[in-house]
Amino acid sequence: MDLQTSVFLLFVLFTAGHSLSCYECMGLTGSCADQKEKTCLNGTSKCMSVTSVSQVDGISINNKLKDCAADCANGSMNLGIVRTSAACCNTDRCNIQDTPDPSTNTPNGMKCYYCDGQSCSNTVSCSGSEDRCLTATESSGGQSVVVKGCVSKSLCNTTTAVRDVRSVSCCEGNLCNGVESVTQSFLFLCCSLVSFILLH
Repeated sequence: MDLQTSVFLLFVLFTAGHSLSCYECMGLTGSCADQKEKTCLNGTSKCMSVTSVSQVDGISINNKLKDCAADCANGSMNLGIVRTSAACCNTDRCNIQDTPDPSTNTPNGMKCYYCDGQSCSNTVSCSGSEDRCLTATESSGGQSVVVKGCVSKSLCNTTTAVRDVRSVSCCEGNLCNGVESVTQSFLFLCCSLVSFILLH
């Protein structure tokens, strides 16, 4: 066996054998203290860390998630009752730090409409890198489910592939995502968008 073939085989062995390692946890109580290291499957090339804060009946629920991802983006989203921040990286164990609580982001002066299940005439203050207004709709059983809010441009680009969502649009400028009524609870669609960001 000549030297070139030997070097090539060694290169293939060393590069093919390396898989990305990320931390994994699902902190449903707001903590990732029990995070564990895991080897990512083929097809996943990034590590992610996500923090979501929900307001339900005056109670704040804080969730954290870390895992491997096929693709993800850095940014945040505010859908009125759910705020999410995501961080994405591509080196071994780079998601050791928790993503900051999105409710601590500094308001940036922009406002967007959001839906509360009854009406989409509510406004929310955008913060941090949230520089776009989002509108997402799904038709289900002849009724329309609508979600609106603030989103970072980077996350706006990833939400176009959310399964079961018929249309997603982002726009620039205060209150550019318009007012419209909703005829059905929007929690399903809201959860679909957040789940996509968390698990995609």
